[in-house]
Amino acid sequence: MKLITKEVLKAKIEMLGFDDIGITDITDIPDQKDSLEEYLKNGYHGDMIWLEKNKDRRSHPSNVWQDAKSVIVVSKNYAPQHNPLNNIQEKLKANISVYARANDYHELMKKSLNNLSIWLQDSYSIDSKFFVDTAPIMEKPIAQIAGVGWQGKHSNLVSRKLGSWFFLGVLLLPIKLEGSAPELDHCGSCSSCMDICPTNAIISPYKLDSRKCISYLTIEYKGHIPVEFRELIGNRIYGCDDCLAVCPWNKFASETRDIRLKAKETLDMPDLSFFLEFDYNLFNKFFESSPIKRIGKDRFLRNVLIAAGNSGSHEISTKVKKFIKHESSIIRATAIWALKKIISKKEFQKLRKIYILEECDPLVICEWS
Repeated sequence: MKLITKEVLKAKIEMLGFDDIGITDITDIPDQKDSLEEYLKNGYHGDMIWLEKNKDRRSHPSNVWQDAKSVIVVSKNYAPQHNPLNNIQEKLKANISVYARANDYHELMKKSLNNLSIWLQDSYSIDSKFFVDTAPIMEKPIAQIAGVGWQGKHSNLVSRKLGSWFFLGVLLLPIKLEGSAPELDHCGSCSSCMDICPTNAIISPYKLDSRKCISYLTIEYKGHIPVEFRELIGNRIYGCDDCLAVCPWNKFASETRDIRLKAKETLDMPDLSFFLEFDYNLFNKFFESSPIKRIGKDRFLRNVLIAAGNSGSHEISTKVKKFIKHESSIIRATAIWALKKIISKKEFQKLRKIYILEECDPLVICEWS
């Protein structure tokens, strides 16, 4: 059988458009069972029940594929041209997380990893399994062992080469490869990511309570966003980049070379009012190739309405009012909250007298009150 070298493999991976690569022997990866159990026991995962369902397999990559002997971690740079922290003050604009302003990275990276997998099979008769956020694998601690970066105090991966702006992919191989040197923690005494978090979701260094995280609340959470977080969300309608954007290691980051990961003009701080005109068909069509599509229109609209309430614009209230009678109780409740913020008390009371008598959902009634 034709043998593959680490150098040939790295060259192929770079040719496929990845920006960094790390390799580790699967026996060098410690079982994450205890740390995962503690995380779940504290409830830091919120409503992400899938973390509980797959916890036994998730603790170690050998539980995903018993034949695996080596793990390859690849990274893909998606750094923006400008620092997204500057977008927070534009209250009438829809602030979308940098990674979601372009094409869905899952599909782009899967395609490249699939090409790599085919090449390994055709050229070297090597089987492989690859994943991009789709398997019960704890990519970040594995990536640190493989030398791609280290987990910062915000719990995300940081790279001396790429800063904070990169995606991860994982490839399992049934062959032994020489491992890369593990990466060390270079955060030092810096606490910028913890200090900037609007909701204090980073409860201590390296510990994130997802239930407070704006990314979790606007993407993963399906319910009524707690009142104490709504104003703090500001104009963020999908995700939050604050803890990534403030990281000093971004001074080594350069804008992504991949045009498919550059922000689309239509998603680069569009008007909030633009999204308040969407129906279900338009939502699905507009976000057809975007990761935003997976949260569905109602959850997305809930986020837009919160941003509208934080806009301070009375003008936008005309478009918000039509959602008072929406079929979703979450959207009705959020629209009422938003109106309370942007119209006069007298105008709000007039609306309350008209619509509260028709309402039967206790949470919506509570918003009227």
